[in-house]
Amino acid sequence: MTKDELIGAVADAAGLDKKTADGAIKAVFIALSASLAKGEETSVYGFGAFSVGDRAARQGRNPQSGEAIEIAASKVVKFKPAKALKDAVNG
Repeated sequence: MTKDELIGAVADAAGLDKKTADGAIKAVFIALSASLAKGEETSVYGFGAFSVGDRAARQGRNPQSGEAIEIAASKVVKFKPAKALKDAVNG
C-alpha cells in the first residue's frame, strides 16, 4: 500500500475528503517522529509499540574491496506489534 492508497483508505473509512485525511496522517507521523526523537516509547493500542534502541559501533567490510571499515554507533527504531495486529495478520 502506498501513501496515496493509505490516504484514500482513511478518507473512505472515516468519511473525510482526501485533503483532510492527508493532513491527519501527516500529523500522526509528525507526532510519532517527534516522540521517537525524544527517545520516548509510543504505543498505539491494538497496533503496537514504537521505541528507540541503540546499535553499537562495529567492524564491517567494504563488499567491493574487502577492506575493513568501522561502522559508527547509531540509534534505530524498533516496532513490537500488538497481539491484535499479530492475530489480524495470521488470520
